[in-house]
Amino acid sequence: MLNYTEIKEQGSSAIKEAFKAFCQNHPYLPLESAIEYFSVFGGADAAVELDFFETITALVVSRFVENFPQAQKLLSPSYLLETPYCDLLQAVARGDGKYHSALRKAKLSEEAGERIVTQLVDLGVLYIEVSREQPLKRHPKHKLKKELRSYRIQDKLRFEHPFLRFWFGFVSPYRSALSQGKADAFLANFENHYERLRTLVFEQLCDALLVEHFRQTTPLLTHGSYWNRHSEFDILAVSADKKVILGECKYKDRKVCKNELNKLKAKAEQSGIRADIYALFSKDGFSNELLGMRSENLLLFDLNDLKRLCG
Repeated sequence: MLNYTEIKEQGSSAIKEAFKAFCQNHPYLPLESAIEYFSVFGGADAAVELDFFETITALVVSRFVENFPQAQKLLSPSYLLETPYCDLLQAVARGDGKYHSALRKAKLSEEAGERIVTQLVDLGVLYIEVSREQPLKRHPKHKLKKELRSYRIQDKLRFEHPFLRFWFGFVSPYRSALSQGKADAFLANFENHYERLRTLVFEQLCDALLVEHFRQTTPLLTHGSYWNRHSEFDILAVSADKKVILGECKYKDRKVCKNELNKLKAKAEQSGIRADIYALFSKDGFSNELLGMRSENLLLFDLNDLKRLCG
């Protein structure tokens, strides 16, 4: 159960301002292309000469396969390429970002991990998205169920810039092969999992859009992704008038239909969350049935709405 009165404001990355600058620097790009290129090069595009008339795969080949020695110079400080920093950053980029899970994957003790995370936050490489899940209620006369005794609420580690997430999630694991001119495994992995990059960027941009939507009426007290032991939500926000908004983001080449709303409501019920407003975000629009349901309690945003973040 979420205690809405105790939700605290989350720290956030500079993704909104970075995306705005990216769009202004490349005004000829259609918005969909801007999101796709930004999901790989965001935060590093000023240091790289990019030909946006190439496909995203062709750009990745030319920058990270054909010019790999030059690409490594984009990482600063250079010790991020070495253990234990690289191990931790790969664990964050290739997992769900949960703090202690990432430390375990990187084979770091909590003491050493905390020290390294602090360094990376100070460097502007990572930021911490604080969990808003409430601790389990413990009754003095009742023991917790066995499966819950080891459950631990975890914050999440997030990359400040999309480029860093791309590097440590896609490039770094194949660094040795790429330095030898071997790129087959790297390219296969990129083709299979590239959607993960743009999906998270889309979710973060949708969160920023929701903030803009409510700014002039009832500003949001808190916003961002939300997770608990039951499930995860792309967006959970609370407005100044204490209304709870749940959001779902779909970066798919098809229209979102009513079934997605039904699934979101079912997840909310399972997690003990009573939402006042549902917000759906879709790259490719919505079914006529959903459009007919649009109201103050059902907000629908498509790709055109994201143009508000570019001005």
